[in-house]
Parts: sequence; structure tokens; C-alpha cells
Amino acid sequence: MMSTCEATTRSLPGAAVIELSGEVDGTAAAVLTEAYERAVTASPENHDTVVLDFAAVDYINSTGIALIVSVLARARAERRKVVASGLSPHYREIFDITRLSDFIELFPDLDGAVSQFTHPAA
Repeated sequence: MMSTCEATTRSLPGAAVIELSGEVDGTAAAVLTEAYERAVTASPENHDTVVLDFAAVDYINSTGIALIVSVLARARAERRKVVASGLSPHYREIFDITRLSDFIELFPDLDGAVSQFTHPAA
């Protein structure tokens, strides 16, 4: 089955950004894994944080949540922080219900997430 999830990556000072679109489900495993690899290897010394941007995501199922947890576990093993941005109210509630939000900081939008790393508080 072909994935309907797409991912683009970009590098910012202090953060790697993975912008997701489409559906995050079981077919998205390869897309998410490859995007993570691209994001953290582009400039590893500047990527202590990975931002998963969900603004263009239409659907996340339980398998998609498990994929996100696996990215979180891998990042933690590599001493990286993962944050999320752009979740719809519905998926933000799912992150809360599943307690995923206990382990991944949530931001309303990408600008808010990125500003934490490009302009840290004094």
C-alpha cells in the first residue's frame, strides 16, 4: 500500500523541522523514518531539537501515534528533543488522552515552536 503521507525537511539554527502532510498511519513508517534521517543528518551539530509540524496533516490513526512514539524514543536515545506544532484541536486532544503530550511539547504553530530555538529566552 502506498503512503499518502509526505514529509519535507529543513534546517534552522538549533532545530530540524519535519513538515508532514496527508495521513500519518501505518503506511507512513518509511516516510517518517527517512524524513527523520534527512533532518538530523543535514547539520547534526545544530539539531538538538526536531520539530514535527502537523499543520498539513489530515489524519492520524493509532499506528501513526505509535510511529510518532518511535521517533520520540529514537530522538531521546540520541539525546535530541522532539516537539510538535500545528496539531488540530482534535489531534491535540488525542495527544492529551494518550498522554503523548506528557513527553512531547506542543506548540500551536511552527512559528511558535521555531521561535523557542532561534530566539531562546535570556
